[in-house]
Amino acid sequence: MSRPVIFDCDGVLVDSEDLAWSAWREALRPHGVEISDQEVADLSGRTERDAFDHFADRAELPPYEEFWPLLADRVRALFEQYLEAFEDSADTLEVLHERGRAMAVASSSPRERLDLSLGSTGLRRFFDVVVAGDEVANGKPAPDIYLAAAEGLGVDPAECVAVEDAPAGVAAGKAAGMRVVAVLRGSYSPEQLAQADVIVPRLTPAVLA
Repeated sequence: MSRPVIFDCDGVLVDSEDLAWSAWREALRPHGVEISDQEVADLSGRTERDAFDHFADRAELPPYEEFWPLLADRVRALFEQYLEAFEDSADTLEVLHERGRAMAVASSSPRERLDLSLGSTGLRRFFDVVVAGDEVANGKPAPDIYLAAAEGLGVDPAECVAVEDAPAGVAAGKAAGMRVVAVLRGSYSPEQLAQADVIVPRLTPAVLA
């Protein structure tokens, strides 16, 4: 029996990381906050609220409830104009879908942004279950979101393959008891993703067997 596959979204399925961080930079610049490369590395794969709390410790920001709509507007504008799916991911999803593999998404993105990512790239049709970061108690690296996705699929987490691109996500998949495949997208080195069971340069159906 083929293992169900649970994918992270940003950086795995869609080429969104640079666009998202551009939106963050635009939203934070009026408050005198510049984002370092190290902060991008540390916060990638975490929830939007985790990132906000980090930057709120550095500068006086409006409450999250006021800040988030401004950030979301910037993200939406960039995604609607520029967001694309990674070619290897789209091809892999098509093949797995044709083979009847059970598939889910477990993304740290909030529901609004996740729906935009999957909808604007045409990927939503491939997934039986989609879980967003604002729908679980604890974000990655905690296992909550992967456990919720497995529950939605009606399968044992230990039967699943998790697909990730960031250390926090790899840790979350392993904490959920899943086999983890890490795909190299240029943001992290193999050493930073070493907790994964397999590290690959691109996604293919074969590596998700």
